[in-house]
Amino acid sequence: MGDVARIAGVSASTVSHVLNGTRKVDSATRLRVEAAIEQTGYRRNVVARSLAAGRTHTVGLSISALTNPYFGSLVHAVERALSDAGFVLILGDSHDDVESEKRVTDSLLERQVDGMIVAPAAGSERVTLPKITRTGTPLVLIDRGVDIGCDRVGPENFSASQSLTEHLLDLGHRRIAVVRGLAGISSTTERFDGYCAALASRGMAVDADLVIDGHSSTDVAEREVRLLMSARDRPTALISLNNSMTIGTLKAVRALGLSIPADVAFSCFDDFEWSDLFEPRLTAAAQDVETIGATAADLLLRRIHGHDAAPQQIRVPTTIHHRNSCGCPDANR
Repeated sequence: MGDVARIAGVSASTVSHVLNGTRKVDSATRLRVEAAIEQTGYRRNVVARSLAAGRTHTVGLSISALTNPYFGSLVHAVERALSDAGFVLILGDSHDDVESEKRVTDSLLERQVDGMIVAPAAGSERVTLPKITRTGTPLVLIDRGVDIGCDRVGPENFSASQSLTEHLLDLGHRRIAVVRGLAGISSTTERFDGYCAALASRGMAVDADLVIDGHSSTDVAEREVRLLMSARDRPTALISLNNSMTIGTLKAVRALGLSIPADVAFSCFDDFEWSDLFEPRLTAAAQDVETIGATAADLLLRRIHGHDAAPQQIRVPTTIHHRNSCGCPDANR
């Protein structure tokens, strides 16, 4: 910075004001400083500046399955909100494995992030999250939740799954199979509970033979749905509870030469950006990803800036898009 100041014929504080925008500098002086920066190749030492300020202006995000389109959209929403506030997002993929999550979050803590957003893996409440809270690092849980006394934002899972199931029941289906996600995840439990509640409201018990554990995996869902739909007493309707499993379910149905909705009605949780390209178009519960991501970022920024109110538990409503994969006329065309 001293070299830049000498070449530009200004003080070091003027160089600082140009770099940081902390005070108005006349245009001629600014141009001289910018030319000197270009000449010297000067770059600010962000690490030293962070140490002096006690803040790195970085946020860590630990999330699973970045190949899942939903999580990709969620990361984008979080990053945009943080960037607008002057923060940089550092991303780690937990692969839905608590030991991988531990490595990711330990690495983020070592980098002195100002706060952390976590989509917890199964077992996170025992292994990962207590360590984060012990450090005093501001923490927000996103998409999934555990009861550890911190802010959490996620979709309304129960009522959306219940609505999808009730709609198929209203259409006369009684053998409705469900493809549920990874065990130990709150969203899996809540969505499956919604399915069970819909059946119970009609005096129906859950048939264990119609419950498929898809493990939130395209390949597993495809294999298990193929087995189920190959049986003589196959279900007349299917519900997939996340979009990775939806892809697997659709592949399985097509591989068997079956048609949706003629041979089996279908609805799903998560709405694809490209749902209009499917035929039939998918009846789906759409999550408001932009609101979930922006809300999580806002909650974390408040904590970083010293907000000490009671933890908030925010549920963002989902929207049911009724199309024609369930056997109804396509209301969204």
